[in-house]
Amino acid sequence: MAPVIIVLIILVVLVFIALIKTIQVIPQASAAIVERFGRYTRTLNAGLNIVVPFIDTIRNRIDLREQVVPFPPQPVITQDNLVVNIDTVIYYQVTDARAATYEVASYIQAIEQLTVTTLRNIIGGMDLERTLTSREEINAALRGVLDEATGKWGIRVNRVELKAIEPPTSIQDSMEKQMRADRDKRAAILQAEGVRQSEILRAEGEKQAQILRAEGEAKAAALRAEGEAQAVRTVFEAIHAGDPDQKLLSYQYLQMLPKIAEGDANKLWIVPSEIGEALKGLSGAIGNFSARSGGAGDAGASTERREKPSID
Repeated sequence: MAPVIIVLIILVVLVFIALIKTIQVIPQASAAIVERFGRYTRTLNAGLNIVVPFIDTIRNRIDLREQVVPFPPQPVITQDNLVVNIDTVIYYQVTDARAATYEVASYIQAIEQLTVTTLRNIIGGMDLERTLTSREEINAALRGVLDEATGKWGIRVNRVELKAIEPPTSIQDSMEKQMRADRDKRAAILQAEGVRQSEILRAEGEKQAQILRAEGEAKAAALRAEGEAQAVRTVFEAIHAGDPDQKLLSYQYLQMLPKIAEGDANKLWIVPSEIGEALKGLSGAIGNFSARSGGAGDAGASTERREKPSID
């Protein structure tokens, strides 16, 4: 009885192992290579798959997602015989699991070596300055060569990026000095340009200010002249409206003579010829006034003299 139980237990275990080997679950974005007696049979896709236990074996499980592989710095000689270290990053994806398994022993190593040789060929035809400024060109050339070579391996190279380009230390020092000199030069040019623009704007501002000041003075002079003309016109009209005689005019003329002589700068005073006529008119007016005043006095005295006898 005991041997039978042992046999049953062994059979159950074998059945369980067979079921495990029969049912294969492949994750999403993955593939598996199935071999039967060492020969390729089929490729298992994502999901539940049935294989023949103890006959079919899983050779390789491959991730079909896009992979990113950084490669260590590689020394490359430029056209002008300078050694630069270049870091590269490869973005690739397995498109054919069978070809990636059987067409190349290690596609990662193959891609790395192909990248190094292709990079040396491309950089060898460029000088250092062009190498530092032509990353897009180098990336495109690398991608074209790698994609063409890895196509038969079931690999698609999506992108190739140069992560870093490091020239020698002496060249870096020279480049830093050159860049510093260029920055100082640009700063001096910008400062000079700023000073020039400032002077131009200041000159234009002064010019506009002078123009506006001259226009203001011209308008003020015109308004002042217009006001004086209006004042003269008003005085003239008032004089004509009052109809003054020669005596009043002579008196006003004499009143204006001291104003003509005012000022410390008047060292010489020229008496106009019209002053004689003014004095004549004024003296005549004064004489007439005195005559009238004297006549009135004599008449009063005679009257007084005539009145005195009547008192006696």
